[in-house]
Amino acid sequence: MKIQDLRNKTDEELVQNLAELKFTLTQLRFQNKSGNLQDGNKITHTRKDIAKVLTVINERRGGNN
Repeated sequence: MKIQDLRNKTDEELVQNLAELKFTLTQLRFQNKSGNLQDGNKITHTRKDIAKVLTVINERRGGNN
């Protein structure tokens, strides 16, 4: 996921994308705990994607939180 692609999305799309990523992260963590996760890097990539989405959301809100 590239940051420029995220900046082209609307606020509603970003919020929906954030919710999907958080749900995916939860699923990956359950898979990891149960020993069914083959690639542990998926958790890292998902966390970074969440951070990117939050960065774009905060930039649009003014970023002075």
